Amino acid sequence: MKTPHPSAAPPRAVPLAPSTIPSTVPSTAPSRAALITLLFALLFCAPLCYAADYPAPKEGDWVARDFRFHTGEVLPELKLHYRTIGATTGEPVLVLHGTAGSGANMLSRDFADELFGPGQALDASRYYLILPDALGTGQSAKPSDGLRTKFPRYNYDDMVQAQYRLLTEGLGVKHLRLVIGNSMGGMQAWIWGARHAGFMDTLVPMACLPVAMSGRNWMLRRMLTQSIRDDPEWNGGNYATQPRAMQTHLLYFSLATIGGNQALYKQAPSSAQGDDYIARQLAQPFRGDANDVLYQWESSYDYDPSPGLERIGAAVLALNASDDERNPPELGVMEREIKRIKHARYVLIQGGPDTRGHGTTGMAKLYKQELAELLRNAPRR
Repeated sequence: MKTPHPSAAPPRAVPLAPSTIPSTVPSTAPSRAALITLLFALLFCAPLCYAADYPAPKEGDWVARDFRFHTGEVLPELKLHYRTIGATTGEPVLVLHGTAGSGANMLSRDFADELFGPGQALDASRYYLILPDALGTGQSAKPSDGLRTKFPRYNYDDMVQAQYRLLTEGLGVKHLRLVIGNSMGGMQAWIWGARHAGFMDTLVPMACLPVAMSGRNWMLRRMLTQSIRDDPEWNGGNYATQPRAMQTHLLYFSLATIGGNQALYKQAPSSAQGDDYIARQLAQPFRGDANDVLYQWESSYDYDPSPGLERIGAAVLALNASDDERNPPELGVMEREIKRIKHARYVLIQGGPDTRGHGTTGMAKLYKQELAELLRNAPRR
């Protein structure tokens, strides 16, 4: 194991139960390419690769009939896209992606290659891995399919309900060994634990907090969505071509919230290099849809799993990074709230020159041992 970064505190062993203060894990990741490029790869773009040492993903669609949203609106048919890896006889595991991504993003080198192969923590020969595209993302139903801004306003509760119906009605899953999610997927993992408390043995929410959307995290989301609404080319959602400023909106949001300040400094140690870096990022084409982006980021507005934390019976491993600007550890939120959960452990990954701030938890090498330990020790319920 490499020597920890000098700024990193040494890791502390923390038991699974009862709830405790966080342990810390030093950063040992190798150097990577541009931070924002990596963020977009993690959250917005196609997977970085497909690993041959686990079975090829199988893709499918399932249609939820008469899907009722939290607003009371009902769609007669709601298409949900998903990927599965491994045999249906394996123990089911639900893997949830971040905002504006898709299940394909969880097939990256840094995540799937570290977890899904033979002998790894989520060995696909043992587990039945389910990677859905969340409602409003990927190939699942979303505004850009045709309804545009007439598409019902969904929230994270609706997204979890869609996932639950996909599992139970579409795939016939009766119980999960694990729910693991990153960023938005981590927030949805908290909702899963509180809303469907008996449905899983273990929970691993990453890069998130189990409290109401608030502070910098929400304010900058609101600034992002408001900038889209204020863009004349958005035209109330009735545009013929994508607003040209979309890449600017998203890049500003990413730079403001991703964290990983040391990596950004390495990319741009002068203003001229900073200008060049931004110019290169802005030259990349916007590959999404403005209405989809708007809905995706606004869907978090009423996120708040905190009233149901005591109902969580699953064993919890909560993972955050110390340089995550969206979920700053200095607030002490996780230390306070995790005490309300019967069997929980909090691991704080210490930031360093090679971590990615909010994107750090996409690097499974930093916590795969803790995940394997959780699955070895947590009882089946």
